[in-house]
Amino acid sequence: MTKVDIAFDTYHTYDAMTAHLQALAAAYPNLCTLTSIAKTFRGRDVWFMTITNPDTGPALEKPGFYIDAQIHAEEHATSATALYACWYLLTNYGSDEEVTRLVDGQVFYIIPRINPDGAEYAMTAPYHPWCGNGRFLPGEDRIEGLIPQDITGDGYIVQMRVPDSKGEWKKDSENPDIMVQREPGEEGGEYYRLYPEGMIRNYNGVDVPIEMQQDGNMNRNFPTNWTPQEYGAGEYPLSEPEAAGMARVILDHPNITGMCAYHTHGGIILRPSMLRMDSEMSAPDLSLYKALGEVGEKITGYPTISVYEDFTPDKSKARHGSLTDWTYEEMGIISFATELWDLERTAGVPKEGYYNLGPRDADTQRLVHNWVVENVGDHGFRPWTTFDHPQLGPVEVGGMVYIWSYRNPPGALLEEICHNNVKFNLRHAAAAPRIAVDELTVEPMGADLFKVTAVVSNHGYLPTNLSDVAVENGVAKPVLLTIDCDGAEIAMNPGKVDLGNLAGRNERRYAYSNWGQQWSPVTKKSEWLVRATSPDASVTVVAKSEKGGTDRKTTSLGAVA
Repeated sequence: MTKVDIAFDTYHTYDAMTAHLQALAAAYPNLCTLTSIAKTFRGRDVWFMTITNPDTGPALEKPGFYIDAQIHAEEHATSATALYACWYLLTNYGSDEEVTRLVDGQVFYIIPRINPDGAEYAMTAPYHPWCGNGRFLPGEDRIEGLIPQDITGDGYIVQMRVPDSKGEWKKDSENPDIMVQREPGEEGGEYYRLYPEGMIRNYNGVDVPIEMQQDGNMNRNFPTNWTPQEYGAGEYPLSEPEAAGMARVILDHPNITGMCAYHTHGGIILRPSMLRMDSEMSAPDLSLYKALGEVGEKITGYPTISVYEDFTPDKSKARHGSLTDWTYEEMGIISFATELWDLERTAGVPKEGYYNLGPRDADTQRLVHNWVVENVGDHGFRPWTTFDHPQLGPVEVGGMVYIWSYRNPPGALLEEICHNNVKFNLRHAAAAPRIAVDELTVEPMGADLFKVTAVVSNHGYLPTNLSDVAVENGVAKPVLLTIDCDGAEIAMNPGKVDLGNLAGRNERRYAYSNWGQQWSPVTKKSEWLVRATSPDASVTVVAKSEKGGTDRKTTSLGAVA
């Protein structure tokens, strides 16, 4: 096989990413398939790669792991990481023990760029912090008010600082490039209002309204707990073709045991719940999430936190219609969302909060500003320049280029982020339930009768039901054991046996205690009485788990007495 070279110190346009994915598919045709799951409003394909070794069995008979990226247009580091996952699995197969074992025994489903229309717009000048898809371009969905535009023609959409005695902002005393909040009760200085760079539609000469953008936050477009009141929720659940394509992938692959959705806000691993406090979650599910999160923390250095407890500023306004709302709270799939980049921590700012809409204070801003100027340059911070705005008068335009500072790392740091996060995904994938027929024995009973015994176990870390939520919602499928006879017939006991759920290792994280989680069976046995009707009689038992895969064993009954 020819190893495909892809640069992971840069960001790729849609055409470049498409070419890389097609090159991988051409170089590794036995290990991967590349298909399109949707057409965007602007006519682009949403690519979907499946990776497994078909020689070790059909994909749907193996545990699956799902990765998606760039549901939000501005989060370019996410698609770089998903592309890295494709490249890493394919190019290391056969030489890396972990990769080879996983590609042989499991299947990976990867959507490297969910939102190619939005990503292409956000990646090309003028650079604009935007998360929407291609239904509308920025401003097209707004009736009036400020419309973000590159009014200076420098290729960036940044901020305008407008002199205003009522303003909330002032220049930092140490560095006038930095804007800091005016103190309560403070008077007598030069103050400013900050607005996105742009023009004002239907300006009344007094107020500068900014309408909430309605287009394309597709991570609010999923069915569970959907509400039109969420920013960018869409006209109805799965109204956007890209989100509908994602949903079809997940529904068509019921073997998915784990998921990771990539984002870029804060260098953290987000776990459920989206809707409730930890104390209201299933205790076994919470323990499971924390254990897997600890693995991620060791590999990436990112803390694992609750979306609701630690990442929701207003607990009365829990997010609705998100992907993990649907995949965990509804289907019970073990789902994480990793926020790949933390500018503040990289710049040396102590981690005091996880959901920051802006720098906390002047000291924070100075550290961040200095780091960006030194490591990103003008691409990350635009010097303030005077501009005679036709509606607002003299203003200054400049400041942080949000998309290339807070939202995405510089290229020099990208590959390490890709590698560490993919390694966490592989460890999570390796935790999948794994069903095996450990023993298949035959004992002659006389008169052409044989007792057939099968022992079936879950060799994985996760239980075959994945979570308590799956059981509570009635979506957890039992492990089924069937026996097929060739030259024989069943004389006693059903040919299909419902083994229920088989526990995983996660249930036994400490020695047995009456006070701890009580253990459930990891292994179960079934027996049949079989009558041979041919001298070459044999039986095959098949253990099948929707999440834990399928295993088969065949044995001869021996000569007929």
